[in-house]
Amino acid sequence: MDRPIALITGASSGIGAAAAAVFAQQGYDLVLVARREERLAALAEDLAGFGASTEILAADLSVRSGLERAAQRAGAGDIDVVVSNAGISAYGPFADLAPEALERAWTLNADATPVLARAALPAMLERGRGGIITVASNLGFSAGIPAAPADSGRRLPQRTLYVAAKAGMIAFTRALAAEMSGTGVHATVVCPGLVSSEWNGGASNVPQAMTPENVAQAMWLAFSHEEIVCLPGLESEDLIDELAGIEMRIMGGNIGSELATRYRNSL
Repeated sequence: MDRPIALITGASSGIGAAAAAVFAQQGYDLVLVARREERLAALAEDLAGFGASTEILAADLSVRSGLERAAQRAGAGDIDVVVSNAGISAYGPFADLAPEALERAWTLNADATPVLARAALPAMLERGRGGIITVASNLGFSAGIPAAPADSGRRLPQRTLYVAAKAGMIAFTRALAAEMSGTGVHATVVCPGLVSSEWNGGASNVPQAMTPENVAQAMWLAFSHEEIVCLPGLESEDLIDELAGIEMRIMGGNIGSELATRYRNSL
């Protein structure tokens, strides 16, 4: 039988490379996407030991031409799983971001996931199997947390653009999973914390960081079990259910024509 195919972005290092190894071990052939062709070629050699046939696509997904090339490959009709992993931090004060840096970061962190998913999904839905895996961040839940939360032991980065993109990725994946319920195609969003890798110049290479291999293991198990939200280091699964419950309460309390009491004073 033909092996299924996983397309993985950001595959030249870190979580992407670790995910490629896991999918190869699980019987997948691979389409590896990243900027550094030589890194992809070396990884492809390593993965051949698992019997995986590997196709390399050197493309920069932070520019439209590169994203379009990757989307064309994702839409070829033979992709069983898309792992949208590539990303960049773009940390720093939002008002100081150069327009070009903003455009590239938003294209990579926000636009790439729905573009690749839209390209690959029609064939998956027609076959009645497959999946979309997105790699976001636990920072996607941090919009309301100050940069220096009390008793946290560390300062969070200035991260407005990054949080916006990752929160959007989380919402996109959750809504897509609900939309595809019953189709045989599944969606999982992975939200790691600190990960020891080259990402962001290696700034996360600290003792409390998780390894890319552990993140990739959690990704595979969550996807295999059809989990929608995967937080690799979170012991309390109830928090995810509580989040959905709070959303239901907000939506339920926002239906009707009457203003909330705090907005009823006349102008």
